[in-house]
Formats: sequence, structure tokens, C-alpha cells
Amino acid sequence: MIRVGIGYDVHQLREGLPLTLGGVRIEHSKGLVGHSDADVLIHAICDALLGAAALGDIGKHFPDTDPKYKGIDSRLLLKETVRLIREKGYKINNIDSILCLQKPKVAPYIQQMRQNLAETMGIDIDHVSVKATTTEHLGFEGREEGISAQAVVLIEN
Repeated sequence: MIRVGIGYDVHQLREGLPLTLGGVRIEHSKGLVGHSDADVLIHAICDALLGAAALGDIGKHFPDTDPKYKGIDSRLLLKETVRLIREKGYKINNIDSILCLQKPKVAPYIQQMRQNLAETMGIDIDHVSVKATTTEHLGFEGREEGISAQAVVLIEN
């Protein structure tokens, strides 16, 4: 059986916090606010995987009310998400994702993001797509108030 999942996440930007996207620390004056490391890209991928397997969402499995997830590296959440879908008999065919942000430019980091994601999920890098776009200064992303990410996954058993 082939199943598709979609994921979306958004976090607010704030001065002086670290910025991590796709498991890559990016130099920028602002970082994302969140209970974990606030990696919107990984969170969107987790939600897409969980949704495709009908396992709920990231908040169900990793609630922001649980202190054990405070400041956690989101790659650990992704690793556990992959374990959950594999336990249900699914394998990942491919992932397509997009980051929406005005700044910083992330093109130089995309290959490392893809590598980190592929390694964390135990899949080939050619099955992981990461893209980025600006919103042409429109909306909260364009005003540099936050960053959003979307992901679509295809899984099968």
C-alpha cells in the first residue's frame, strides 16, 4: 500500500537565539523560538511521516509540555518518528520539502540539510528534496517574524 502525508510547521524568529534548519546550525542574528530546537523543517517532515502512517501528529508523540523534549535536537524526534512508521511496516519512498523564509539565504546549506535528513532517516540522499523560497517580503516570513516549512512524503509497506 502506498500512502502520502503532508506536514507543516512554523516558528517565530527572535534575536539572539540559535537557528537550526534540517539539523544544520546557520549563522544568523535571529533564531527560532520553540520547546525543542524549533527546527521547522524536521518538524514538518515528522508530521508528514506520522500523518501518512495515520499515527497522529508531532504534538501527540513529542508534546511541548514534556520537559524531556526541552531543547532536544529535532533529529532525535525524526529518528523516533521513522522508528514508529517502520514498526507499523512502512518504508520511506521519498520526501519533498520547502522552507519559506526571507532571510538568511539557505542555499549554501541545503546539501548538508539533505545529508543530515537522509542519514537520520536511514535513506538515500536522492530520496530527500529540500527547497527554499522567499515570500517576496509578504506575510510573517517576508517580514522576518518567522519561518515556515512544508513537507510531502510517500511511504509504502
